[in-house]
Amino acid sequence: MAERRRILRSLSKSATTDETDGRDLRRASRGAAVVSIADAPVRLETRLRGTLRTVTLRPRGGVPALEADLYDGTASLTLVWLGRRRIAGIEPGRSLEIVGRIGVQDGDRIIYNPRYELR
Repeated sequence: MAERRRILRSLSKSATTDETDGRDLRRASRGAAVVSIADAPVRLETRLRGTLRTVTLRPRGGVPALEADLYDGTASLTLVWLGRRRIAGIEPGRSLEIVGRIGVQDGDRIIYNPRYELR
């Protein structure tokens, strides 16, 4: 029973941390010329700001591709840099401002080769 309570406390802290991080990210983007990921239009050049949650090397069609999950407190999307194995500064926890066109692939929102600025 004590183990179950410890696990539930741990899970509730994680959810609270995610909510707090999301709220902080939304607050940081207010007033800037950026759009939230949840409201960003597909196929139009868009400026987004968020934090990288994961960064993974995942080849696509035999070509190296660096993938990252960008989260801004409203939603997340995948950033893909084709032909890259590593980019200095692109790592989990890093804040970015990116510009690119959102596409949809297998139901997931994705931007290929976005321009980015480390924050």
